[in-house]
Amino acid sequence: MKQPANLFKTTWEKPRHAFPWLPFLLTFIALIALAGCAPADETTMADGGMGMGRGMGMGDSGMMARHQATIPDEYAGMTNPIAADDASLERGAETYATFCATCHGDGGMGDGPASAALDPAPAPIAHTGQMLGDDYLYWRVAEGGAFEPFNSGMPAWKNSLDENERWDVINYLQALGQGTVVPRGQMGGATLDPEAEAARHAEMAAQGVEQGLFTQAEADTFVAVHAEMDKLMAGGMEMSGGPADAQTTLLAKLVEDGTITADEAETFNKVHDGLMAAGIMQ
Repeated sequence: MKQPANLFKTTWEKPRHAFPWLPFLLTFIALIALAGCAPADETTMADGGMGMGRGMGMGDSGMMARHQATIPDEYAGMTNPIAADDASLERGAETYATFCATCHGDGGMGDGPASAALDPAPAPIAHTGQMLGDDYLYWRVAEGGAFEPFNSGMPAWKNSLDENERWDVINYLQALGQGTVVPRGQMGGATLDPEAEAARHAEMAAQGVEQGLFTQAEADTFVAVHAEMDKLMAGGMEMSGGPADAQTTLLAKLVEDGTITADEAETFNKVHDGLMAAGIMQ
């Protein structure tokens, strides 16, 4: 994963589309359709991968399937050919504001104005995007989520964005996660807060202990290891593949560096899988 430029200034560019209002109209129509399909009981909705589900403790085999989803051959191994310079980040910011912020929020934390009507909720891509490879991100941007195992309302943006636009928006969402760009204040929403993420991890672990899924010592190990993994991700470590691949890669790197032991990595996996199976981690 490439490091984006550290300095980013938002400037106005002439819209690239012949009809600049068209993307907004299409997004509005899509949101109306999605809102009409929203369930009445939002307690069944996932929290978009932020780590905590509103319907905790109910179990979620689908979450494990999403975590382990395999990238199709046509996308596997792709790397971003566009440097994450100021020009790319500016283009990506424009694309993100037009097509993504309504659901994912200005800061990429899955809390845009349309998110409450979606099940599953939009992913907090500013956080999860740090641990996903270019190939995985490009696949999901291109193909959306209206298929197994994701079953989400995310459109297939390959019909609206050309290849360069997709790569630019990937550069931008990765920069959101690293805090090297300032979100545009258009749709509202939170920005990535490492302390808040750590608190969520601790709360999930505490619930697992309460449910007898693992011991307090194992929960403490999970929280500590997760903190070290987040440090690696924030540092821009190059990743490839999806969430399960990233988890394996990050843990192996921490063991190799002597930051954690192999036993601690095994404990992390045990707790992680237990939280998923119990529906606490969404």
